[in-house]
Amino acid sequence: MTAIPRGRTRRAALLTATCALVVTGTATLAGCSDEDPDAGTNGVGKLPAGKIQSMTRAAAESAGTVRLSGTVVTSGRTYTLDMQLKDDGGTGSVTSKGATFRLLRIGEQLFLKADAGFWSHTDDGDDKHPETAAADKLGGKYVKVPQGDPSYKKFSGFTDKDVLLDGLLTLHGKLATAGHHKQSGTRTIRITGDNGSGGTLDVSLQGKPYPLRLERAGNAGTLSFSDWGKGFALKEPPKTETVDYGRQLPTS
Repeated sequence: MTAIPRGRTRRAALLTATCALVVTGTATLAGCSDEDPDAGTNGVGKLPAGKIQSMTRAAAESAGTVRLSGTVVTSGRTYTLDMQLKDDGGTGSVTSKGATFRLLRIGEQLFLKADAGFWSHTDDGDDKHPETAAADKLGGKYVKVPQGDPSYKKFSGFTDKDVLLDGLLTLHGKLATAGHHKQSGTRTIRITGDNGSGGTLDVSLQGKPYPLRLERAGNAGTLSFSDWGKGFALKEPPKTETVDYGRQLPTS
């Protein structure tokens, strides 16, 4: 048997080690013919796009908590969200048309906090106008929203993890994979609907296949998902900062 020169053995070992590093990094190197972009991952990247979508939805539904941030466009109106959500409620901020308000839901109780300008819709300068009086009372306070009020249904959806995820994590049209990517340092596999016109979704290749970034179809917003499964507390606001309006809220 012909002996393999020791120098050649060392070079082969070095190349093998280098290729292993490249697989988990961001660079590429000619000569690493066995490079596998799914090496060291959860294996989801090797699956068909339809299977990836069903797995990421299952992972999202099983997680107790998530942080959701970005924009959602609905009925021609853009909302900027930064919400922490869990199975029994949520908290965070929503901005629309230059106005920002905070939402807090604990079980069935929904609180909304905004400045007086959010509640006031009169421009006649009459500080005795009923809406001005209401705005003065509600501004800067956590307002308990009656469950029968139209505002309850309108705003509680922003605090409902299941409702939001069920409505958002859907790509439209023919599904396909669109390569390996990274989101905030986490390796992902991207799936698309109709080559992107039906939306794109980046799914984590590390740990559980959680969704990490969504571009909605029809330019209807872009959202990032983080802090999957990380607990946080929901506390009722102090009584001194709470108003129980007790009747239909002013239209906002």
